[in-house]
Amino acid sequence: MSDNKNAKELRALSAADLTERMNELAAEGMKLRFQKATMQLNNTARVGQVRREIARIKTILAQRS
Repeated sequence: MSDNKNAKELRALSAADLTERMNELAAEGMKLRFQKATMQLNNTARVGQVRREIARIKTILAQRS
């Protein structure tokens, strides 16, 4: 998947792009949780990265509204 984006890069995106990115990350997060539950997850740090990026997007969307 794509690399983590910092807040500056995320702020440059439109609200629709941010929402789409958040939905992609939510799907990835669910996939990672299933992998963790079945002991198939290799990169455990990715779960936290996905959660933090979702939080960044939610923060930016909240600041805009």
